[in-house]
Amino acid sequence: MKYFGTDGIRRIANTELTPTLVYRVAKAGAYVLAKHSGTAPTILIGRDTRLSGTLIESAMTAGFLSYGANVKSIGVIPTPGVAYLTKKLKADASVVISASHNTYEFNGVKYFSNKGMKIPDSIEEEIEEILDSGKVDELTAQSNKIGVAEIREDLLDEYLYFFRKNFEDTFEEFDKENFTVAIDTANGATSVIADKVYTALGIKHYIINNTPNGVNINSNCGSTHLDMLKKFVVANKCNLGIAYDGDGDRCLAIDEKGNLIDGDIILAIVSKYLKEKGKLKNNTIVATVMSNLGLKKYCEANDINFEQTKVGDRYVLEEMLKDDYIIGGEQSGHIIFLDYNPTGDGILTSLMLLRVAMEKNKKISELAEIIKIYPQVLINAKVSNEKKYSYEEDAEIKSEIEKLEKEFSGNGRVLIRASGTEPLVRVMIEGEDQEYITEKAEKLAKLIEQKLN
Repeated sequence: MKYFGTDGIRRIANTELTPTLVYRVAKAGAYVLAKHSGTAPTILIGRDTRLSGTLIESAMTAGFLSYGANVKSIGVIPTPGVAYLTKKLKADASVVISASHNTYEFNGVKYFSNKGMKIPDSIEEEIEEILDSGKVDELTAQSNKIGVAEIREDLLDEYLYFFRKNFEDTFEEFDKENFTVAIDTANGATSVIADKVYTALGIKHYIINNTPNGVNINSNCGSTHLDMLKKFVVANKCNLGIAYDGDGDRCLAIDEKGNLIDGDIILAIVSKYLKEKGKLKNNTIVATVMSNLGLKKYCEANDINFEQTKVGDRYVLEEMLKDDYIIGGEQSGHIIFLDYNPTGDGILTSLMLLRVAMEKNKKISELAEIIKIYPQVLINAKVSNEKKYSYEEDAEIKSEIEKLEKEFSGNGRVLIRASGTEPLVRVMIEGEDQEYITEKAEKLAKLIEQKLN
């Protein structure tokens, strides 16, 4: 697609993601979303803490109002908060203005449907068609049909209530006296609510990187830069460290020793807990092809079905909806608990993990022992854009991959995929010996570069 990538439109704000483009995307989006409902749509807008957030929001609002849609502006709020409120308020759609884990100069636009889910590829394609057809200029509301915007930053309290409703009674039963959590909000969207949630649930906590200034979002902090949190957890003898990303839909954790607890480990810990409680619906975890081999092995050992999708949380969600599964996610910490919210929710994920630790009265490092994470190496082979999908047909490349897989005999794997956005083929190898797999990945990447340039 020309504008939309795997997670909405994401570009450098004001030069590539210009107010004019955003205005047009809003008009086209409102038209496509209203086409089927027959009424003037009501659309929620939430954003993260980036400097360009209010600029993009103003252009977006103008586009919606100009078409005749009404807007409720929620202000700074995590992406999953917008998804939750869209359903709760029965809005026609919503938009999140964020570039997630990217640096501050980027921004993005993500549409959500009335069900609180990212809109499907087909609707994004329809919006692109309208954008490119010139029809967008005709989509103008006349006189009394112009939309109205209202500021509804009070709705953040509804999202806080969502956590209280689901966790307050449970956490009341736990001995919280000797448990302390360190939280890194990445100077992003969770900075407005994480402290309120943990305070409301009576959980002792420290908060770091919680002073957004428009340009420090994800800057050496949050789920993409964990060093500061690791050091903080160990230095302050915390039981758990939690890192969110810029828009709050991901969560990675740090155990009491300063070790990473990634999305695969969180999936294993929480799914085992749910299975023991008889609550792992259809006895299945959904993950992507990039999930660690250790997660597959964990599922086999615990008699849990393991479904894999292509990379992207929307594909995880599609699989979950198709066959009625309740837990799925990615290594990055983007985890969906469908009983609660139809999108990844960092705060929700951290509370699910915390609940297991407190209820079992175990250290996070002990809980993580149920899964063995295999060393993984990822190398990008630079290839010509036209040939990047040809690795599937090349006999020599295929033969090399088959030879490696035979060598691993189930204790390693090779995953090759073309980048959707760059002239690269990604070579990912997992196995028990880091040095060995690195050598093999480099050799395979070199062969791909030779053959596909």
